[in-house]
Amino acid sequence: MKILYLTREYPPYTYGGAGVHVEHLTREMAALADVEVRCFGDQKLEQSEGIPKVTGYSPWAEALRNTDPRLEKALGPVSVNLAAAADPVDADVVHCHTWYSMLGGLWIKLLYGTPLVITTHSLEPLRPWKEEQLGRGYDLSSWIERTAIRTADAVIAVSEGTRREVLDAYGIDPSRVHVIYNGVDLDVFKPTNPGPALEKYQISGRQPYLLFVGRITRQKGVIHLVRALDHVEKDVQVVLCAGEPDTEEIGREMAEAVQALQTKRPGVHWIREMVPIEDLVRLYSGAELFVCPSIYEPFGIINLEAMACGCPVVASKVGGIPEAVADGETGTLVAFKSQVAPDFEPVDPDRFSLDLAQAVNSLLQDQKLRGRMRAAGRHRVENLFSWSAIAEDTLKLYQEIAGHNG
Repeated sequence: MKILYLTREYPPYTYGGAGVHVEHLTREMAALADVEVRCFGDQKLEQSEGIPKVTGYSPWAEALRNTDPRLEKALGPVSVNLAAAADPVDADVVHCHTWYSMLGGLWIKLLYGTPLVITTHSLEPLRPWKEEQLGRGYDLSSWIERTAIRTADAVIAVSEGTRREVLDAYGIDPSRVHVIYNGVDLDVFKPTNPGPALEKYQISGRQPYLLFVGRITRQKGVIHLVRALDHVEKDVQVVLCAGEPDTEEIGREMAEAVQALQTKRPGVHWIREMVPIEDLVRLYSGAELFVCPSIYEPFGIINLEAMACGCPVVASKVGGIPEAVADGETGTLVAFKSQVAPDFEPVDPDRFSLDLAQAVNSLLQDQKLRGRMRAAGRHRVENLFSWSAIAEDTLKLYQEIAGHNG
């Protein structure tokens, strides 16, 4: 069987959970089927045993030379999708990840009769802050996603929570929406000596620290975390691995909030550059707690990464997070109630920040519970979230879809 993957992110250009998902899924799938990847970038890799063929495509610069910068963020992907669909296709199934690649999948389904599978890592109607980035391009990305999901032969949701959101947002036949979780590489993410990373980023090894990892975006809730830290024990360091702001506005807001925090408490470390995986594993391994304050999170691979490294988690109780983090066993979930669209911000932001701080302080004061959570977290990911099992489940779906179409 041959599978064609369309994706925005693929190594070495991976910046989020969707990219991590595609990287590992294609690697595992290459041991089970013939795999080709078409992605954004300049990658060029010929297929070999256990390794997929990879081709990168760049936006059509000539067509975009006079485009509004915000609209270019939506129209650039359209030009990449055109190039990816124009190259000959001989796959049994095309599998798209995120709206950035869905138009290409639609064209391939129409032009070649190839069955279309889509994985929803997030939903555009639940990310209204993207209008800050894309302007009216957000209407285009929303249309692409809506059309593709309603047309696809199968939709994979990364959690039961996401499945409910897909059905609520798009009203498609429930039999076409399947839950297959995200996973974590257990050989990479495992408890490791944090010393070299602490030295590299000048973090004291004599004091405990909290860890946040994520982009500077409304979705990840990092501003709420920074405000919560006003109320967290002062003898605990804070490590914020946070870069790639969605907009200049939120970048400035983050800088001002961190600067204000640094005047109030010592040991606030803000790492703005992309952290290499080996350093990230070490930082997870040494942290007392990992904090995930997302206001929207279909699943949250980062929580699995932390748990795999034996790090307890404090996370907001949204989306698929409760399916990844076992409340009271591998971490603590903080209740979250959002405003209705288009805001999706906390109904009471101050209350949310205080609740985050209270959950953090409570776990910091209970060393025995943190110890049990460290062991339970690793055990949970080993049992439920291995990529090999995820690839096998996904292949079964491909075979079912291809069989129905041929």
